Amino acid sequence: MSRLVDNPALAFRLARAIVSDIALYNPEKVKEGITNDNIFDLLDEELTEGREHFYSRVAPDLPDKDNLFDRAVVDVMIKQAGNIESSIW
Repeated sequence: MSRLVDNPALAFRLARAIVSDIALYNPEKVKEGITNDNIFDLLDEELTEGREHFYSRVAPDLPDKDNLFDRAVVDVMIKQAGNIESSIW
């Protein structure tokens, strides 16, 4: 079994990679979700699965691990979708 990630910087990189894969494999859902301001509803299953995968790879006592995954979602999915027409910006 591989060692769990216990470094916050490395954990954040892992979270970003997981969220990047979600965005890569679901571009239409990302676009629709940004456009209609329901991205978390549309990608609920994928984000839940991604978060579970992230938790399985990081140390259980890693501080602020929930926030690391949430920040990755914002950085990778939301910020990079700034060119998509939406009422939220």
